[in-house]
Amino acid sequence: MFSVTGYSDTALRARILCRYREGYFQLESRSTYKLYFMLSSDMSDIPPIVLTFAATDPSGGAGMQADILTIASMGCHPLSVVTAITIQDTSGVEDVYPMDPEWVADQARAVLEDMPVDAFKIGLLGSVENIAAIAEVISDYPDIPLVFDPVLASGRGDELSNDDMLDAMTELLLPQATIITPNSIEARRLVHNEDIEDDNPDLAECAKRLLLRGCEYVLVTGTHERTPKVINTLYGERGVLRSDTWPRLPGIYHGSGCTLASAIAALLANGLPMEEAVKEAQEFTWQALQYGFRPGMGQHIPDRLFWARDEEDVPPDTRH
Repeated sequence: MFSVTGYSDTALRARILCRYREGYFQLESRSTYKLYFMLSSDMSDIPPIVLTFAATDPSGGAGMQADILTIASMGCHPLSVVTAITIQDTSGVEDVYPMDPEWVADQARAVLEDMPVDAFKIGLLGSVENIAAIAEVISDYPDIPLVFDPVLASGRGDELSNDDMLDAMTELLLPQATIITPNSIEARRLVHNEDIEDDNPDLAECAKRLLLRGCEYVLVTGTHERTPKVINTLYGERGVLRSDTWPRLPGIYHGSGCTLASAIAALLANGLPMEEAVKEAQEFTWQALQYGFRPGMGQHIPDRLFWARDEEDVPPDTRH
């Protein structure tokens, strides 16, 4: 029997979600997540707080809306700083309007001076100036875990970060990041060296180069690789720390990377060590994708509240 005695509120919230690995829960049951959410809400007056820096997404599939849904679903309280306003739907991004960097910094400092933040999550940034502003803000909080999802393009391939922004990310944010979560395309682009002819590093070499630039961990996701199953690999200073294989689901998803990075941030805020947080966040994301839905004419959207729905309420075509 799983005992809840002897743990702090934060540790208990974390253990509820991860103890299935020891045979206490079955992940395919939504009751695991319901129990976790109820305990997160009831055990403490102040749930863990996660601050996300992200752009808006009117479709609710990615960006800030995806972050807020995921963070709340994981039992945390989401704070949000708008970095850009986008025109997009489930098919792709039409335009991006970056916020003024002073507004970005002021948004962040207003909530940081008011509430205790347990984790940062960074997504689409909008401009070089915004990158510099955010880097300056988070440098005042070196003890808060920082999860950086380097959003370089939309799922359709719309360019969202130019070369100047890549340089700024590499110089200002990577050295402060606890973990970055690039997909394989982003990992290669972040480390590409134009001075080396035919520079085409494998993913392990990409991770090594990223670690040398200052971040503590690199999680390279394999959704874009041509493999029968999706392989996600976590790297640290000792090399490969874990490699997880997931069934490749049909369809294309809008906001899967946002969901994964936000889930990691929420689990770190809940007190999990990095390797467990990465594993549990992948499980949550895969379940959200499995129960995803297609509300428009474009991509599927992950259902971050899959655990709150009864089986009979889930449309049959979402059960991949």
